Amino acid sequence: MRLLLALMWLLHWLPLPLLGRVGEAVGSLLFALVPARRHITLTNLRLCLPDLSDAQRSAIAKQHFQAYARSVLERGILWWAPEARLRRLIQVEPAFPFEQIAAGPTILLCPHFVSLDVGGMAVALEVAGCSIYASQKSKVFDAALRRGRSRFHPSKLFSRAEGVKPIIRALRSGLPFFMLPDMDFGEKDAEFIPFFGTPAATLTAPARIAAATGAKVIPVIATFLPNYQGWKVRFYPAWENYPGDDMVAATRQMNAFIEARVLEAPSEYFWAHKRFKTRPPGVPSVYEHEGPATLPLQS
Repeated sequence: MRLLLALMWLLHWLPLPLLGRVGEAVGSLLFALVPARRHITLTNLRLCLPDLSDAQRSAIAKQHFQAYARSVLERGILWWAPEARLRRLIQVEPAFPFEQIAAGPTILLCPHFVSLDVGGMAVALEVAGCSIYASQKSKVFDAALRRGRSRFHPSKLFSRAEGVKPIIRALRSGLPFFMLPDMDFGEKDAEFIPFFGTPAATLTAPARIAAATGAKVIPVIATFLPNYQGWKVRFYPAWENYPGDDMVAATRQMNAFIEARVLEAPSEYFWAHKRFKTRPPGVPSVYEHEGPATLPLQS
């Protein structure tokens, strides 16, 4: 892992168009060399985009591996490039929501697109915040990731095991909560909500935390700009009357929003995750075991 970090540090000096192409080349190799994760990706695409042909889904899968590898290498820019370079490369639309954050508790809802760390950096450039954090297996990489995410403004990182109480305290103290809502963490605190028509164990925490704190929910989506020119981070309008009284309906609304954004940039969503790992009682697994399925560095 030290070697990977050294490589990321060296590569971050490259112009982004060159670095992006290097990342895509690495992604093409991973697509060929990691069959288990390729199988997971193709299974997710088959379930979520059934109207596409096998060839179309295979093309999206390969593009996803390219986008994923590119995003990993480009994190070197996020972690070590000067602020001026970051502000040139990160295009914020329509504007950073300073007034809304200052007005009260705010959840910045950031689904798992490969450039989600860019969304986090767009926030960290402007304000302190908090987030739930999964410790990395490598202590060296873990430390680098923590430094990278906190180098402009302090960031409070909570483990999932701590529960929601520290998050609620942080929200009430004025820190926006940067939340990643769409991974499968099992049945606890989750409901089986359709995601592209397939039941997915989906955390109800965004709705529950918003209800407990009165927090507004502002979705944040980070995607690549064309021609390797940087990234676009879009802050969407806060959801009105959210979550209401029905936490399941609110969670269904969240999944529907994510589905719409996925269709806008299908290769950039994190398909390599076992989104449907947890199944409803009596429903068999959709994934067949094909050996180790490891793609590191996504949290």
